[in-house]
Amino acid sequence: MFDEGPEGDSRLSKREGSVMGEGNLRSEELTFVREGDYLKGFACWPLRHERLPAVIVIHDVHGLSEHYRDIARRFASEGFFAFAADLYSREGAPRLHSPEEVREWLEKLDDRRVLGDLQAAVRFLGSRLEVRGSSIGVVGFCMGGQYALLAACRIEGLAACVSFYGMLRYNRTREQKPVSPLDAAPDLTCPFLGFFGEEDALIPISDVRELESRLTQHGKNFSIKVYRKAGHAFFNDTRPDAYRSDAAKDAWRRCVEFFHTHLG
Repeated sequence: MFDEGPEGDSRLSKREGSVMGEGNLRSEELTFVREGDYLKGFACWPLRHERLPAVIVIHDVHGLSEHYRDIARRFASEGFFAFAADLYSREGAPRLHSPEEVREWLEKLDDRRVLGDLQAAVRFLGSRLEVRGSSIGVVGFCMGGQYALLAACRIEGLAACVSFYGMLRYNRTREQKPVSPLDAAPDLTCPFLGFFGEEDALIPISDVRELESRLTQHGKNFSIKVYRKAGHAFFNDTRPDAYRSDAAKDAWRRCVEFFHTHLG
């Protein structure tokens, strides 16, 4: 469990919304509150009378781009209330121009803050009339995949977790990074599905096998798929250098089936 602290708050503060022109889907830019901070996100869901299972979408290191809004729309088209949380609501998305800048940013980003924000997002979705509060999952990509796994090990209220090529091991731990996803894995609290690329330069296959070993040793409900001839960000169709169509299509099918199975 991740303790948000006595001042944690997930009260609703909703911005003006707009109905999309995509059939029976609705989208809104939403805000929710945590410890006096107003946090943002993009929501999309099908207009139905019953309560829906929900999926929190966690973006990569560059922030809540149109790519992740599109992923939220895809989940909504599959019958989920999708909420793409903006982890940079306070400071805005960083401008990162090199791998070194990305690495420095990730090292400074406080895991405790991010996990507290995600806990508040879970509570916020649980307060929505459109959402079935017992059926909330999380999915993340790259940095977001790292935080999806950490969230499934540290916060309350998640019923399923999917991680797309989330980094697993920290070079060192410290106050802002108290435990790496790999070391947190034995505390997994919900079913987990992980996708990785065999040629990912950021995530050694040895780390993926170590994750499998630890989850197996602790009797966790999980599945891991490694795609041949795929590297990091193979699902990102806005990056022709990284996108791998076959792997992306297969992973999406498995992801949606996994959430339908575990969220209903």
